Amino acid sequence: MILKTMILLFGFFILIKGADILVDGSSGLAENFKVSKMLIGLTIVAFGTSMPEFAVCMKSMLSGSSDIALGNIIGGNTLNIWLILGCCAVIHPLSVKSNTVKKELPIATVITILLSILLADDFFNKSKVNVLTRTDGIILLLFFMVFIYYLITLIHSKITEKEEKRKQLPSIPKCLFFIGLGLIGVILGSNLVVDSTIYIASAIGVSERIISLTIVALGTSLPELVTGITSTRKGEYDLVIGNIVGSNILNIGGVIGISTVILNGTGIVTFSYVDLMAMILSSVLLFMASFNDYKISRREGILFLILFIIYYSYVITS
Repeated sequence: MILKTMILLFGFFILIKGADILVDGSSGLAENFKVSKMLIGLTIVAFGTSMPEFAVCMKSMLSGSSDIALGNIIGGNTLNIWLILGCCAVIHPLSVKSNTVKKELPIATVITILLSILLADDFFNKSKVNVLTRTDGIILLLFFMVFIYYLITLIHSKITEKEEKRKQLPSIPKCLFFIGLGLIGVILGSNLVVDSTIYIASAIGVSERIISLTIVALGTSLPELVTGITSTRKGEYDLVIGNIVGSNILNIGGVIGISTVILNGTGIVTFSYVDLMAMILSSVLLFMASFNDYKISRREGILFLILFIIYYSYVITS
């Protein structure tokens, strides 16, 4: 137990330091290539911080634990918005670009609703059980391809004068090295934290259901959480929004879509419709908050945190 506690603390140190390096490298790369930091957040940062979700999803589905795989994504996406964006908005209000409100957030909301519809087989036909088939995975992947195409159209976007900084920029190889090193630190640190926490929770008698819905979901979202808070403290608000929106889309379209297609669907999935409704509600509320005044205020951040506490109180006690 003492060794696992030390590993847990060491994992947090690597995670936090990795996030700090990742944010600096990502910001420098965006400035070097004169592209929007939102694009970097939607691509490099989002893909990197979603690696734990992909690893957990594949490992869980291969071992026949479809509930853990999907519960990780459903709980993780809800947590990304209510906990991570809630914390970041409380630290500092987050400005949201009009392009994000008009395009990226609607994509995230639609793919969230799409996953919920594909999962809820018994809602539409009581004789069926809830599963994701390979066809469902292909549908999610096709929708994800639309998002990838959209990202390609953004590659040539130039940064605005407000974003451009009059300073000596780090070289591109140095930025790429920082990004790689940061991602390694974030992923390695999150793995150490998750493994240690699961061991400690099991040792003190916490049930597997609560572990999968809370510790695993929170653990695989640690890269987004630490990267988000670090980005907020550095004033890189586009990286915060881009990371969360990109991660949520990638988790559904990429992680679940690819896993389901490769493994020919999931086993029978048992879940609460409250979980799906919470995931949809979090995405809709993020869109509404951003659409209102193109920012997520401290008040809205507090609301997100309250909803997070209410939802996870239900998860733990139900």
